[in-house]
Amino acid sequence: MASVLNSALYLNSSNFKSIRVRTPSLVSPLSLPLTRRRLTIKAAETDANEVKPQAPTPDKAPVSGGAGGSSFNQLLGIKGAAQETNKWKIRLQLTKPVTWPPLIWGVVCGAAASGNFNWTLEDVAKSIACMLMSGPFLTGYTQTINDYYDREIDAINEPYRPIPSGAISENEVITQIWVLLLGGLGLAGLLDVWAGHDFPVVFYLALGGSLLSYIYSAPPLKLKQNGWIGNFALGASYISLPWWAGQALFGTLTPDIIVLTLLYSIAGLGIAIVNDFKSIEGDRALGLQSLPVAFGAETAKWICVGAIDITQLSIAGYLLEAGKPYYALALVGLIIPQVVFQFQYFLKDPVKYDVKYQASAQPFLVLGLLVTALATSH
Repeated sequence: MASVLNSALYLNSSNFKSIRVRTPSLVSPLSLPLTRRRLTIKAAETDANEVKPQAPTPDKAPVSGGAGGSSFNQLLGIKGAAQETNKWKIRLQLTKPVTWPPLIWGVVCGAAASGNFNWTLEDVAKSIACMLMSGPFLTGYTQTINDYYDREIDAINEPYRPIPSGAISENEVITQIWVLLLGGLGLAGLLDVWAGHDFPVVFYLALGGSLLSYIYSAPPLKLKQNGWIGNFALGASYISLPWWAGQALFGTLTPDIIVLTLLYSIAGLGIAIVNDFKSIEGDRALGLQSLPVAFGAETAKWICVGAIDITQLSIAGYLLEAGKPYYALALVGLIIPQVVFQFQYFLKDPVKYDVKYQASAQPFLVLGLLVTALATSH
């Protein structure tokens, strides 16, 4: 995979035309990028009446970033970031720390589901090392490589971002990609040794997730161009992969857990769709088949909430059938407020209220993940 990645990075450094797709800046190899920017091309009419795209000049930087941006946003790697000259802060920005917590939570759920985690110094140290692998290293790798392949559209859409603004060179970005990838894979291998695994399961999970991250962002597959495949890959990377890593580290990853978490990833697909609505116009102009483009906003919002709610209700039914009614009841109790917030915010206007909806509803969804993990541990 190393030769494929290295060749692709250098072959695309001069003539690759990248397409930005919204991502919840979502899953690491244990997560995929979750930010997508809308296409906004400024044009100037020439004497020959030709229209050519023009990037905003520094003194007319968009209000969402640049000189008037926030230093806090810059460190988190989100929109509205201030321009920065410190290379280490720029490198941190490329890794988008705001996307690390879901992966860290996934590791917690996997450790809980194993039934073998104890509050000892060694187990806590193992879990922290697994979180570092999943978050800063492999999610950082994923976010950096995504920005690398989106650098040309960013030069039009958000020219103040680190790569198109020239704040960091492409060679420096390539170096960061390799350091984060190899660091994450190396840490995964050490975790297998630490856990005494005969088969390096954590390493292969990290390697598979890294490959998934690469084909999500890079041609020729570029999974994020397809609404169904890209969003499911995103959901699986946020829910399944970190859960598997945490469970494999402390216990045994069983087929029923693999199926259960992949089913839960359908809810992750629904979460990913939430982030597609603001980019409908740009996606349509570029021929991208996000679900709001393919089905229309009205239908897509019902697909979104259906994927989230039906999946969780199915999991609750599974827990009830497995003889764990109290866990099933607790999960249903966490689904109800999500449905309330869907009607209160998201279904009214998925563009206007997407942030309010996610801030209100998603804490209940992630708590439901932990309830499910605890149920499977007994």
